[in-house]
Amino acid sequence: MTIIAEQKPAVLILFVLTYVGLGAGRIPGLKLNRAGIALLGAIAVMLVSGNSTASTFSMVNWPTMSLLFGFFVISAQLRMSGFFDKVAVEISGRLGHPMKFLLLLIASTAGLSAFLNNDVVCYVLTPVVGAALVAKNLNPVPFLVALAAASNIGAGATLIGNAQNMMIGQLAGLSFLGYMAWSVVPVLFALGVTFLVARMQARSGPPTLDAGDADRPAPAYAFDLYHTTKGLIVLAAVVALFFTSLPKEVVVLVAVGIHFLSTKFKSQDLLALVDWQILVTFLALFVVSGTFQATGYGSTLVNWLEARGMDPARPLNEVLMTAGLTALIGNAPTVMLLVKLVPMAKVPIAYLLAGANSFSATSIMTASLANLIVVQQARRQGIVISFMDFARLGIPITAVSLAGLVGWAMLTGS
Repeated sequence: MTIIAEQKPAVLILFVLTYVGLGAGRIPGLKLNRAGIALLGAIAVMLVSGNSTASTFSMVNWPTMSLLFGFFVISAQLRMSGFFDKVAVEISGRLGHPMKFLLLLIASTAGLSAFLNNDVVCYVLTPVVGAALVAKNLNPVPFLVALAAASNIGAGATLIGNAQNMMIGQLAGLSFLGYMAWSVVPVLFALGVTFLVARMQARSGPPTLDAGDADRPAPAYAFDLYHTTKGLIVLAAVVALFFTSLPKEVVVLVAVGIHFLSTKFKSQDLLALVDWQILVTFLALFVVSGTFQATGYGSTLVNWLEARGMDPARPLNEVLMTAGLTALIGNAPTVMLLVKLVPMAKVPIAYLLAGANSFSATSIMTASLANLIVVQQARRQGIVISFMDFARLGIPITAVSLAGLVGWAMLTGS
């Protein structure tokens, strides 16, 4: 795709405005959310650049979009079968020993988030766990922030734990097994850090509640053993086939077809649980970032950074850039930008970006959608998690976890 010189400054301005809007999360006077801002930016960039619709949509990585869609449906089927609610109730039943409960909560959340949509994990676990903590007269804030952190970090264990890792894996052609083998050490280290930080913050005593914010909890789904077993078997088959040479997006779409052939769950109900906001955001950012890259400004920026000793491909620089941008604009927009600036063909760089993106997502409340889901679900029960409450745990967890990640990258020669 070619962009004439006169159009490049306008594309750059729209690119910057889009990312500023994503960082702010809103545009004053308008009712746009981040998905709307990204889509508006994509439309504006397409019009200003003069690209045809065919050229614009060619910038979208459709295998990544297919993977995203497929795992949303797989997660939806398990959610409707009552699997997530069953897990939440089982975890909450272990509150007799708060520290053992915290360990189980972190391990379960991370394990689920590694292979299922981590946003769904947070959405379902938070209200059940929060209610159980309040009933035990324990301050739920450290436990719920630990839940968000474990979800973000656990998602970094595989190339399917979150949308960003799916994209990185597709663009860089990463091995599913190779990445898992590399990520297991820093992920376990980061989860250990999460446990220690949350344990230091956890104190018995009455929780801070605001009855005015309380709302009815999200509806639970009755546990269905047959359909839960079916969903877990399909998920296990999908993951197993990821270790073969079969195209991952085809494997996932076949799984979607299997779930649509259901005698119990209507396809429209499964589709209603798909996170279309994330899909729209990614589709739009493919267009915005792809058009920006075509201007050549991205290469110019990289050359400028390298000339000043800030080569984005160096482990420490890459992690610092990822962490800083994630705090400013969120983890998904950060990755959509950095894949245009760092050499994704180099496997160690792609590994590090996937890990740093997942770990940085815990830093502050607005760094990831999973964090916001935990905070919003808690508030529906009257549990208040302020920005500073979240940062008090999130920043040390992120800082120490990223230090471990950089150390691991250097130790393994990444």
